[in-house]
Amino acid sequence: MTAYAQLRSLLLASPKTWLVSGVAGFIGSNLLETLLKLGQNVVGLDNFATGHRHNLKQIQDAVTPEQWARFRFIEGDIRVLDDCRVACAGVDYVLHQAALGSVPRSLEDPITTNGANIDGFLNMLVAARDAKVTRFVYAASSSTYGDHPGLPKLEDVIGKPLSPYAVTKLVNEQYAEVFSRAYGFKTIGLRYFNIFGAHQDPEGAYAAVVPKWTAAMIENQPVFINGDGETSRDFCYIANTVQANLLAATAQHPDAANQVYNVAVGDRTTLNDLFEAIRSTLEPRFPHLKDYKPSYRDFRAGDVRHSLADITKAKTLLGYAPSHRIKDGLLEAMDWYVADLAGR
Repeated sequence: MTAYAQLRSLLLASPKTWLVSGVAGFIGSNLLETLLKLGQNVVGLDNFATGHRHNLKQIQDAVTPEQWARFRFIEGDIRVLDDCRVACAGVDYVLHQAALGSVPRSLEDPITTNGANIDGFLNMLVAARDAKVTRFVYAASSSTYGDHPGLPKLEDVIGKPLSPYAVTKLVNEQYAEVFSRAYGFKTIGLRYFNIFGAHQDPEGAYAAVVPKWTAAMIENQPVFINGDGETSRDFCYIANTVQANLLAATAQHPDAANQVYNVAVGDRTTLNDLFEAIRSTLEPRFPHLKDYKPSYRDFRAGDVRHSLADITKAKTLLGYAPSHRIKDGLLEAMDWYVADLAGR
């Protein structure tokens, strides 16, 4: 039995109270669904800056009324300390997902990104510390590796940040480390690598590549690839990310806390390969994709050329074992992507 299977059994038998910040967002709503199905009590915090009410409605429809009754939602902002204090009261574990993502967004508006990702992060740390939360797990980012060319990415070897967003995520890790040293507060940072899956928004200028390309293909619109298409990423399906969060919050290994971990699969996929994987997955439903080709344009400022994670540390200290590789994740997510687009 895997560590995650053991944890799921334990949680079913012994419910805890979890705070998920950014609960109406992509990752937060997936965490909410899993926790409720495991019989947990969940407090959710969101200001709907990037999250959506329809994500919460979809989770309500996916769980039983009894499970949904275990959820308490707070509409609030992590930039407001009192909102964070209210949300953290009586909580065992914090899964802090609230942030303003996107490298391009941060390049266009670094001040707003800083306010949410640094001021808001510090508010959450203070509130969780004062509430005596058992462990604070937060969304870090692979952007922290910056311009360091080495592959695969190892947690203790980083370069210089390439965007304001990357700066904010590096500062998060530094604040978390200081809180562990100064206050004995247990934190874990999860450096996400290109997460994709259900409840991921395909719309807007900062939409992630998988839902954006999927929507464009279904609608027979152009798919734009920045650069030559040989840029590569370690794409990670949302089920792996949920697993990593729950394991991080509850890990018993004596060295597990006050660390950062890569959350990925350990596979490198080029944008050209990703395009073909999405196209071939959709083609049986959408025959117009038989001869569909991408359009190429200039490289995007702030993007790293290649990204590939070493996940040995997460496997060793957290018991992390990815359940989905990229093609498995695309097959599982595609029904949701298609249904979501039809609903829009």
